[in-house]
Amino acid sequence: MKFTISTQSLKKWLEVVNHATASISTTPILENILLKVNYKNIVLTSNNLEMAIEYIISDDLNIESEWAFCIPSKLFTNYINLVTDDTIKLELLSDDSIKISTSSWKLKIKWLEASEFPLIPSIREEVSLNISWKIVKKAIDKTLFSSAEWNIRPTLAWLYVNIKNNAVIFASTDSFRLSEYKTILNESVSNDFSQIIPSKTCNQIKSILNDDDEVKIVSWDNQVAFLTGNIKVYSRLLNGKFPDYAWFFPTTYTTKAEINRVDLMWALRKINLVSRENNYSIKMSLSNERWIELETSETQIWEGDVTLVWVVEWENNIVWINSTYFLEVLWVIETTHVSISFENPLSPILISPIADPEKEVKDSFKHIIMPLKI
Repeated sequence: MKFTISTQSLKKWLEVVNHATASISTTPILENILLKVNYKNIVLTSNNLEMAIEYIISDDLNIESEWAFCIPSKLFTNYINLVTDDTIKLELLSDDSIKISTSSWKLKIKWLEASEFPLIPSIREEVSLNISWKIVKKAIDKTLFSSAEWNIRPTLAWLYVNIKNNAVIFASTDSFRLSEYKTILNESVSNDFSQIIPSKTCNQIKSILNDDDEVKIVSWDNQVAFLTGNIKVYSRLLNGKFPDYAWFFPTTYTTKAEINRVDLMWALRKINLVSRENNYSIKMSLSNERWIELETSETQIWEGDVTLVWVVEWENNIVWINSTYFLEVLWVIETTHVSISFENPLSPILISPIADPEKEVKDSFKHIIMPLKI
């Protein structure tokens, strides 16, 4: 086996496939990358058993002979990132090693048999649809933050995806908060799609695929694949059913406020400097005299409060809330003003954007945070 490849191309595809390489694993082969060198292209594969990536390279290379082998990802990537030459040559040696060389560098790495690398399930298009990745990425950005962390609550570390006719819905929850994003497509999709996708997969693929990509999403058994151009991303799906969450969103309120989103974010960032001592718990007092006060309890670094001007309807009220959760949802909202409403100090707090009446709106977002019991 022998081939020469552009250094920049090699760096590019290593950056992509390493999203699915296990950094530390009880199965050492998962810390490797599989290279299948064909006469017309090279297929690079990584697989951590939860997610897998295939990247097909057909440009900027010169292949002299074929072979398939595995090579340690971390060592290989770190070495290539230090190379400044324009091209790199990889050559199979007789001592079961791969020589990586340029005009001024060379390195020998032991390779492993390709047969040891875990197989990727064959795609069966039981359900498939084509959609703009820009739409999917925006939906992920709007909901991923409120899913649970995998190492803390794995059963809630996922996103619910429902695509039917021309409606796209993403939802997530960690039981303390709940997000739903919905958008309308210009054209209806040919197949309905309803699955629960691990949040780790969603977090990785949003940095792999480009906004301009048209993505084909394929689902079968407990697997899903995202296919575009020369990249294929595979992931297992989670068994079970996403809860019927619609009734969690309140439809009535006794207190409602409208406020400039940026002003509120700056206030929360200030109060967070102190509230972190109390696990980011703050008291939010709302008055129909057009003001709101955010304040913390006394901590070792003292206490803080910020007063803002609001438009507040109906009753005065006081509620305790996690200021970090509050700030995170404001980051994903794009409108100038937001609406905040709730029934009483123990009921869910509904946060939603206030759309510009002069702009056509095809999407909607709503989020609830459960108040703190102080």
